[in-house]
Amino acid sequence: MANFEVIDIKEEGYPLLLKEIPNPPKQIYVRGAVPNLRLPAIAIVGTRKATTAGIGIAEEMAAELARQGLIIISGLAMGIDAAAHRGALGARGRTVAVLGNGINEIYPAQNERVAEEILKTGGAIISEYPPGEPSFKQNFIHRNRIISGLSVAVVVIEAPFRSGALATAGFAAEQGRSVFVVPGPVTHPNYVGSHALIRDGATLATKAKDILEDLGLLSEKASEEIGISKISIQPELSDYESLIWEVIKTAGRPLEVDRIAPLANLEAQAVNQALTGLLLKGLIREANGKYEASYR
Repeated sequence: MANFEVIDIKEEGYPLLLKEIPNPPKQIYVRGAVPNLRLPAIAIVGTRKATTAGIGIAEEMAAELARQGLIIISGLAMGIDAAAHRGALGARGRTVAVLGNGINEIYPAQNERVAEEILKTGGAIISEYPPGEPSFKQNFIHRNRIISGLSVAVVVIEAPFRSGALATAGFAAEQGRSVFVVPGPVTHPNYVGSHALIRDGATLATKAKDILEDLGLLSEKASEEIGISKISIQPELSDYESLIWEVIKTAGRPLEVDRIAPLANLEAQAVNQALTGLLLKGLIREANGKYEASYR
């Protein structure tokens, strides 16, 4: 049986963002070297019956995001999911696969080699299901809330009218995550669900820099590398981010969330969301559950 560890929701190693979602898994089973899932992560999802063009887009977008230091999350399914993992691996980035079955078995079996590469390169395979749990259809819907829950944003590439990617986007919206959609030919069935998401308010994205810009993740170096000229590298902050940034800067020592919340007079969930934004923008760093200003 594959080696794995079990992380309870009450333990420090449990992913911070996942803890905030409605109905989080009480524990997760993890194979591999667990990445710091408090670092920025973006999910890339889409149909299993992807076109060659869609697979290419997924690989390229995942590679570019991984090169900018983001962790790529997906579901290890055929099609877009596998392409996203491969793109991150090709860029020597880190990627995390979330299973809809027991942690001891890779499903589908065709992606066992991808799973091996994920583990070899410092990524992880995660499931809320113990060893021996079959790949029931409903498990994959439940799995999708974890994919979005681990991420600050979800990117949808090729979602037909009926697609698990639409469920992932729905969970993302409920969880307060950003949803980006890559558009395609209006007559192609693989884009019916994608275009419906855009009509419903999801953000259109045609390349990685669209996502990086919207999330405020473009450093000066990254901007130059992908052809964007930025006058200032100081990112824009939300009201909550500005407030917590001041609290952390003036503290003079690393602070835990339980300490930051009363100082900022905010609920813990609002603090956690703002901390994620500040981490994404490189203004703070986290170690052992405590946060301090980063002056890199």
